[in-house]
Amino acid sequence: MRRALLIFFACGILTSTSRQSASRQAPSPQAVPGQLQVGILVIEGVYNTELTAPMDMFHHTIFHTDPGMRVFLVSESEQPVTSFEGLRILPDYSFANCPDIDVLVVPSAEHNLDTDLENERLIEFVRDRGEKAQWIMSLCDGAFVLAQAGLLDGKAATTFPSDIPAFAEKFGERVNVRSDVSFVHDGKAITSVGGAPSFEAALYLCEVLYGAKAARGIAGGLVIDWDLETVSHEKHE
Repeated sequence: MRRALLIFFACGILTSTSRQSASRQAPSPQAVPGQLQVGILVIEGVYNTELTAPMDMFHHTIFHTDPGMRVFLVSESEQPVTSFEGLRILPDYSFANCPDIDVLVVPSAEHNLDTDLENERLIEFVRDRGEKAQWIMSLCDGAFVLAQAGLLDGKAATTFPSDIPAFAEKFGERVNVRSDVSFVHDGKAITSVGGAPSFEAALYLCEVLYGAKAARGIAGGLVIDWDLETVSHEKHE
């Protein structure tokens, strides 16, 4: 009996391991012609809301436009990343093998105001992909990363309300720092205060790209009341 249990246990380990391996090696869905490729940056200490809000909004475009967006996660390596709140996240791509990105999304992370800005590999990846992207978006303190990469030079932008003074002190000579708004749209850059308004910034881009009807449909699917006229935001030409 004991031997049988040991064999069963060993088989269970092998089955679990093989499943994990299969899951780890499974490719993300392939792109289709005309589909926007949304790359969301995930680094250690990323905040859940700033990650999941745009991920939800952009993924749900598949139900309201054809083709909808293809959303994937990218990090320095393909090793698991732990969010600030403890969520274990498996990136789809590393910086080395990441495909082209049409919409680069930079959620806030725990060290966006300090050590992340000193990570040359991170900043160079954001700079390179951000310059090539059709759109760039930051949520909360992700704006510090975009600004460090030079992607907000000469643009109006905002960030997490209590960090606006630090943002202005560090980047004020290059960035027109805005406050008291949910998000700011300037050129191809959309910057959000983060938190719950992260949904608003993402829905706004959906409306810009696919129209008000699609945006309302996406919002309705997530039980969100959406009317752009009621959202505090700025658009700069």
